[in-house]
Amino acid sequence: MEVRDATYRVWFDESSSTVFFEGSLRLGTADYRPISEILGEVLAKNLPVLTLHMLELNFLNSSGINTLYKFAIALRKQGITVVTVRGTTVIAWQTKSLANLKKFLPTITIEMQGDE
Repeated sequence: MEVRDATYRVWFDESSSTVFFEGSLRLGTADYRPISEILGEVLAKNLPVLTLHMLELNFLNSSGINTLYKFAIALRKQGITVVTVRGTTVIAWQTKSLANLKKFLPTITIEMQGDE
C-alpha cells in the first residue's frame, strides 16, 4: 500500500506494522482520500501494535492533521491501543500536533527525537 506524489509519499510496511509519512502534505480535504484509504486498510488488519513514522514529514496542513485525528479515533473505537508515533522536535508543527493525538487516543505513545 502506497500513495506518492512529487512532494510526498505515504506507505505501509506490513513486516514492521509501520505507516511511513514523508515529504510535505499540502492537500485539500478531498485529496486526502487515498491516504485515508491506506489508513482504513491498516485499521482493517486489526494489528496488535502499530507505528506511525513521521520523522521525514516536513509539513502537514490542517486537513492532514484532521485525517490523523480521525484515524486515532478509529483506532480507539476498534480497540487498537498499542500505537507509537515517531516524530521530531526539529519540525515545529510536529511537537504540538502530534502531542494532541493523545486527546483522541490516550494510550498512544509519542516519541519525539531532537536535533542530535
